[in-house]
Amino acid sequence: MSKTTPATLALTKAGVQFTLAHYEYDPNAERVGLQAAEAMGVSPSEVFKTLMAELDGKPVCAIVPSDEEVNMKKLAAALGGKSAHMMKPADAERLTGYKVGGISPLGQRKLVPTALDELAELYDEIFLNGGQRGLQIRIRPSDLIKALGCVTADLVR
Repeated sequence: MSKTTPATLALTKAGVQFTLAHYEYDPNAERVGLQAAEAMGVSPSEVFKTLMAELDGKPVCAIVPSDEEVNMKKLAAALGGKSAHMMKPADAERLTGYKVGGISPLGQRKLVPTALDELAELYDEIFLNGGQRGLQIRIRPSDLIKALGCVTADLVR
């Protein structure tokens, strides 16, 4: 497994501190974030999943705890739109340059508006996908916000 991905390169270039965590990726897991949390022995609420959506026909990114579901109305409101829905997996892969199960909000092919659920700010550090299946980045939420230039809002039900 590589330790360098577009996500880690983006953080290094931005001068943001982070650490990497590896885990055994299960391709048959129903929910990747929950499986990652279990494999790493951490709470699912500390492992955030990256979801690609379309807001008024344009791509956006939502980052929410792995044990929660994104509320599309809240996502739309957070990013100043009217209507959001999940992006098809093939479209998400094409847009981001990552495979489903390894999509990171960092280092995507195209910069898109991004929202981070406010629950991230409850933790000193959170985990999120590092751009490869089985690779997580551990980072302070404030550093992630700085690196992405994202908004924080209540995004879950």
